[in-house]
Amino acid sequence: MMRGTDDTSGSLFSYVDLDARIPARHPLRKIRQVVNEALASLDAEFAALYTDFGRPSIAPERLIRACLLQILFSVRSERQLMEQMQYNLLFRWFVGLGIDDQIWVPTVFTKNRDRLLTTEMSRKVMAAILAHREVAPLLSDEHFSVDGTLVKAWASMKSFQLKPDISRPDDEGPSDPPSPATTAADQPEQVQTGTDAMPRPTRQHRNAEINFRGEKRSNATHASTTDPDARLYKKSPGTGAILCFIGHALMENRSGLIVQGDLTEADGRAERRAALDMVHRHSPGSTRRLTLGADKGYDAATFVADLRQACVTPHVAQKSRCSAIDRRTTRHKGYALSLKHRKRIEEAFGWAKTVGGMAQTVYRGVERVRSRFVLTMAANNLARLPRLLTA
Repeated sequence: MMRGTDDTSGSLFSYVDLDARIPARHPLRKIRQVVNEALASLDAEFAALYTDFGRPSIAPERLIRACLLQILFSVRSERQLMEQMQYNLLFRWFVGLGIDDQIWVPTVFTKNRDRLLTTEMSRKVMAAILAHREVAPLLSDEHFSVDGTLVKAWASMKSFQLKPDISRPDDEGPSDPPSPATTAADQPEQVQTGTDAMPRPTRQHRNAEINFRGEKRSNATHASTTDPDARLYKKSPGTGAILCFIGHALMENRSGLIVQGDLTEADGRAERRAALDMVHRHSPGSTRRLTLGADKGYDAATFVADLRQACVTPHVAQKSRCSAIDRRTTRHKGYALSLKHRKRIEEAFGWAKTVGGMAQTVYRGVERVRSRFVLTMAANNLARLPRLLTA
């Protein structure tokens, strides 16, 4: 066998179609087909958002495909996404750009994304994907599960400071007493050179060390200066409180696809309120009896009563004491099946945090984080479709 040459090709033109470079069995082919047909059904929604005059913006279909691609491939920033699209032919093909098309400036992309991808639009994208002719038969319209997860906010604990309109009692003293290290850093050091002493310049950008020991902080008296919508919260005893939001998801039990998503400020009743909102939003005025599986955190008398009033059977895990679930519910076989299937919702949360970038959001404000969380749940459904549709 003759040795091949290592000559560099100087060709300036390519006559191979971009679609021909993508493997026939690549999972993105099925995802792209579903996304394109779902976005085509939203053409009237997109047309209502834009005027007939002015400077043309990024096509909404391309912008949504790019955002889905960023989530599916764990691209951590829009600047990195634009860099990848510059040389990655797979990314160009999925978004709908030709091999010679100009890539957008990252700031232009983010401006257009913030105008288009509101919570309402993200929910419409998810609904259009679920209504696809190949996806709809996979869904159950009777049996659902609900759960919530913490989404860490883009704010540090040092930004959680006393609100300006709240005065601290005189006997409590200063809120942040300077530590010895901070005091020493604030004082210019004297460097002895011969008989003259000159001050050493201090570091202007050093992050000061703060001692929070003994200080009482709560959401009633403190707020984050970085993200005022973030709340100090812990979901289980024995864990440390963090600045976070709570993401919520409603899953159908047949294929484990997320049919509704939401994100709210963190508090003890947010999960139950969001569960009722998602059930009513998904099945408004339904007269068919539904079932809803959930963990012990949803075992509250008022929540169970609201579900029964909405024609929903509460398949909620029982607390060891003072449970609102009795033998009327637990004696049926469907109760045990719901408790078994509800655990699959953790797979969606795990994917959203490890792949979708929702372990800690890079956005600020509950509205922007909510729209991204809902789109991430839609991307999780897309990631599972190639295997579900070929099974």
